[in-house]
Amino acid sequence: MHNDVYAYDYGENLYINLTNACTNDCEFCVRRGADGVGGHYLWLKHEPTAEMVIAQMGEDLTKYGEIVFCGYGEPTMRLDTLLEVAAYAKQKGMRTRINTNGQANLIYGEDVTPRFAGLIDCVSVSLNMGSAAAYDALCHSVYGEAAFTALLEFAAAAKNHVDEVVLSVVDTIGEEEIAKCRAVAEEYGVTLRVREFIEPDEE
Repeated sequence: MHNDVYAYDYGENLYINLTNACTNDCEFCVRRGADGVGGHYLWLKHEPTAEMVIAQMGEDLTKYGEIVFCGYGEPTMRLDTLLEVAAYAKQKGMRTRINTNGQANLIYGEDVTPRFAGLIDCVSVSLNMGSAAAYDALCHSVYGEAAFTALLEFAAAAKNHVDEVVLSVVDTIGEEEIAKCRAVAEEYGVTLRVREFIEPDEE
């Protein structure tokens, strides 16, 4: 029996796990091969309120580099709760980051990026592939190929309200695909970050 984990240490940061719901079903998702990361069991029985998350975060956040909204689901699907927790983190003087699939504007049917102003310091959007067809084949979004352009437009919009916006890909997609992603990122005026693929916990 596992207790729900809403806030967990990983590396130098404190990660926030708000939901297991996601609009993607990515082939490479760590959830396919493990129950958590860093020894933390991240499947939830109940989605938390902001108060429940804050209780697990605790009072002293100074030992962490930043607060990262990234768990076993798409954090922006719990946007109100996310921003409430982010406000708490900012009151504590912390830097905040959202790791997202960039589909929030599709989820809510409007541009939600203005709500990030003053609460979110960095938005990291998983680009994953360099074209809509390749993205859909890998990520299986409920929005189909429309998700690809939407996430790029989301990233471009977020730049108006957030200090740092990056598109990320994993290094396993190959040099040719990374080059396509770099070109797409340049077209939308967003930085591309190539990150190392994280193997799931062996359990």
